[in-house]
Formats: sequence, C-alpha cells, structure tokens
Amino acid sequence: MPHIRVMLDYFHPWPNSAGLYVARARRWYAEGGLDVELVVQDPGRGDTLEYLARGEVDFGIFPPNRLLARRAEHGQPLIAVSAINHRGLEAIQTTTSTGITRPRELAGRRIAYNPTPRGRAMVRHLVAADGGDPDAVISVDAGSRELTVDDIAAGEADATFGNYWSWDALRGDLPEEQRVTWPVDEIGAPRYHSYLLGTNETLLDQHPALVRDFLAVTARGYAAAAQEPDATLELLEQVIPYFPRPLIARSLALIAPTWTDADGRWGVIDEGRMGPYAHWLAENGAIPDDRDWAKSFTNGLLDVAT
Repeated sequence: MPHIRVMLDYFHPWPNSAGLYVARARRWYAEGGLDVELVVQDPGRGDTLEYLARGEVDFGIFPPNRLLARRAEHGQPLIAVSAINHRGLEAIQTTTSTGITRPRELAGRRIAYNPTPRGRAMVRHLVAADGGDPDAVISVDAGSRELTVDDIAAGEADATFGNYWSWDALRGDLPEEQRVTWPVDEIGAPRYHSYLLGTNETLLDQHPALVRDFLAVTARGYAAAAQEPDATLELLEQVIPYFPRPLIARSLALIAPTWTDADGRWGVIDEGRMGPYAHWLAENGAIPDDRDWAKSFTNGLLDVAT
C-alpha cells in the first residue's frame, strides 16, 4: 500500500480540508489501497508548493496565484489536478464603529493585510471598483497575522483584507450586528478558485492511476462531509480541538457549498476562472506573465471529466 503525504492549505486544519479527513476516517483511502497522511506546513521550510517542488509531499492544497507564479518564475513542474473551492474566500472586514459602509470609503483609512504584490493589487482593485481612490488607502502590514474584528475595535486598523468569510471573519467576540464583512467576489474581485489540489508533474506522469484513485476517493470524502455535517463536525473537533464547536460548525456550513461548481461537480477546474485570473495577476504584477496558465492544471484525472 503506497504511503501518500498530503499537505493542507494552512498552518492548521480547518473545515476546508474536511473531505480528506472524512475519506481517511471511513477508511475509503485504505480500501482503495492508499495509506494517506495529512500534514501541515512548517513556514520556516516554505509553503505547500515548496514542499511539492522538493518532493517531500505527494499532493497539496494551494492558491492558484502561487502555482502560476512558481511556474512562470522558476518553471517548476507543478500542476493542479482538481479544484477545492469554486469561490474566492477572502473578504474585507470592518466594524460599524468605523463608519465605513462601502469599499470606496477605505480611501484615507487604514487597512491591515499582508502586502504581497497580489494583496496590494487586490485591495487597490476593490477600492477602485467601487469608485474610490486606491492611492489614498493607508496600508498596515499585518504579515501573516489574521486580525479579527476585535483588533479593529481595539484600533489596530480600520479594516482588514484577506480574512476568509468562512473562517477568520467568524472569530472574535464582537457582536454580529457590529461586524461588516464583504466577500471579495461580491464587491468586484475577479473570479478565481481560492484553493486547488495539485501534485508534481513527475508523479502525474509516472503514476496516473494513483492520482485518479486518490481524486475519486477524495471527491467521495468531500461529498460525505457536505451531506453529513454532524458527523463531520465530530471528526473535525478531533483534529482542531482548540477551536469552539460553534465556530467549526458555522464555518463548515459556509464552506461546504464552495466545494462544488454550478453543476454540482466536485473538483472541476474552471478555465473561465483560471485564464482571466492569470491575466489579471500578470497585469497587476503579481506574476511575471500569464502565458503558461492553460498548462498549469488538468481535469483529465477526474471521474466527472472522463
């Protein structure tokens, strides 16, 4: 039975990886002849794609912009083989106490985020899309910190960008009626898959049957995770016991609908998202060019695509 290491998308598990945990807990991977280990990254050794590039994991979950950047900048033979999310998960968040009621009002205000080229471009895009002046936004470097509404209320910033409306934006003690959360795909962001599942092209070329089997079981796991939230919540509490049950439950309810496309299919990567998003990233200096985007993914190993 081959040992398969899968790296998750964040510093710790959260409900977006529920399908993998369900498939493993129900022994569906084992029944398919796969010994699956789920791991998280050590930031000191790089992100998920860095682990994939070094051959230290077999599969990983990552944002498409990072995949496109690595292929364009370094020619790394990394490839996405399925989509995890069919929406952008990021949001702009503020509180009612700031008086900010729409994105253009961020002009002249302090917004905290990780100011990567892609992050800066997205903030500017969202403010401009609402008719605001992106040059007037005051950026606060939050690094990898995910500020909560409590931090905004304490005066660290007037707003944040990058929190996930299905996870980070749910945290904090501030009452719901005092929170203001705008998912980016509702305020003018380009359409994109927040996370893709991928591998190294060498593994894909040498063991296509293994990749196909892994994806088939993973799709089954995500379907069960969405259809049986109570059982999934119980399982998630075992791997993220340091978060409150209501937070995990609400996150699961929000994130599960993003796992399938408009036709109810799990995993299918939408070229109508990948191409325009790659072009937007290149136009805004977040990746060197968008020439290789069509080779950065394949749907050929998915059952629904055959």
